[in-house]
Formats: sequence, structure tokens, C-alpha cells
Amino acid sequence: MAPVADDFGLGATRLVITHRISVLAQRQTSRSCWQNDSALGFRKCLLDSPMRDHIRKEMKTVSRWRVFLAIATALALASCEEFAPQRFPGFLPGGATAGGFWRGDGVSGRPKIVVQVSEQRAYFYKGKHVVGISTVSTGKRGFDTPPGHYRVIEKDKDHVSSEFGDYVTSAGDVVKSNIDVRKDSQPAGTHFDGARMPYFLRFNGGYGMHAGYVPRFRASHGCIRLPARMARHFYENATEDTPVIVRE
Repeated sequence: MAPVADDFGLGATRLVITHRISVLAQRQTSRSCWQNDSALGFRKCLLDSPMRDHIRKEMKTVSRWRVFLAIATALALASCEEFAPQRFPGFLPGGATAGGFWRGDGVSGRPKIVVQVSEQRAYFYKGKHVVGISTVSTGKRGFDTPPGHYRVIEKDKDHVSSEFGDYVTSAGDVVKSNIDVRKDSQPAGTHFDGARMPYFLRFNGGYGMHAGYVPRFRASHGCIRLPARMARHFYENATEDTPVIVRE
């Protein structure tokens, strides 16, 4: 079953096409020699002829036009709304693009979640089959997500953190952002506004998986952040007691 498009937009499409353009450019610049002796002789003959400067100029013009046409085609495809949502599994090394993919709807099997911290990816299993892969952002240095074998102990679709968030005024102005109530002092005239953590799957004390900002590096206070659509898939298909395995 081919993966179903999910959480991919123009950014992912441009990433894929940019990769292919880069490969094309590398191939073009690498064609500085011929494949056999006869070809080398022919090239030497051309370059030693009185028309060599003209030939070189024409070759450069053709190369520029090929690159220009490739870029123009890429931009046209990337701006097409019908083309953009499609994913390209296997197109890039590892079959990965930004976000993830889901193909678990209607698939039976006991759920299991495996998080590979070194890869910054989470894998959702049903039985022995991987039905979803998502990029993640785990705990940054000093707040590392602890490796181990756990189980989902709580599900909360509209979870609000009791530890992390902002100190804000009664008017809603943020005075101090991204704070930890256990460590950061509260300015006078402010109150704590907990961070929203939709589709929260708690698996170890204060640690859980939830929707959030997912850069290409470890950035959280220990939780495992997923893109919103992938967090929804994981939340809706996991049950309490679902195994959660975190590996370095």
C-alpha cells in the first residue's frame, strides 16, 4: 500500500525538487571528460581547431539553458496545488521528507511506538508493520528525553502544561516566555500561562508526546514533539498501555 499524503506542502515539494536540481547540476559539471579514446581524440580535435572559442561559448550557453529550464520547471511544479501535497517516498535517501507519513487507517494490529532519538524520528507500529513515521524534536541538552521502555499512561487531547509556559500580565502580554516554574522566578503582576500540548500521550511521569514546534534538532524540555497532523494520528491510534520505546 503506498503511503497516503499527510503533512506535506510546498516546502516538502521544493525540498525534493531542489535535491534533484542539485544532482543535475553536479552531473553537468562532472562531464569534463569523454568516455573512451576516440571521444577524447574528437574533443582534442575540436578544441585545437580555429572554432574552439565559438564551440566553448555555445557549449556554455546550452548548459545554462538546461539549468534554467530545470529551475523554471521546478518552480512551476512547486506552485501547483495539485502537485504539492504529493509525497515522494524513496525519492530522497531514506525516503524521508519533512514531517512524516501515515498509512495506518484500517490496519489492524497491536499498537507500539518506537522513538529513535539519534534520528529524531518516531515510528508507529500496528503488529509488526510500520504504519507511520514522523519527525520529532526530543529534549535538548540538559533536558534529555530518557531512553527506556514505557507505556502510555494517560491521553489528553487538550493538555496544558503545569510546568512550562509563559509569565503573562492580566492583559495577556508576555513578560517572560518559555519558562520552567520550578526554576524561573515569577515577575510581579504576572501569572503563569501553561504551554498548550495538544494530543498529549503521557508515558513517564511528566514526559509525553504531543503536537508542537518541530525543528531539525533537539529543542524540547524533555517531551517528544511531533507535527500536529502526525501527533493526531499517533494520539487517535494509540491506547492507554501502548508500549513506548525510546532509544538513543
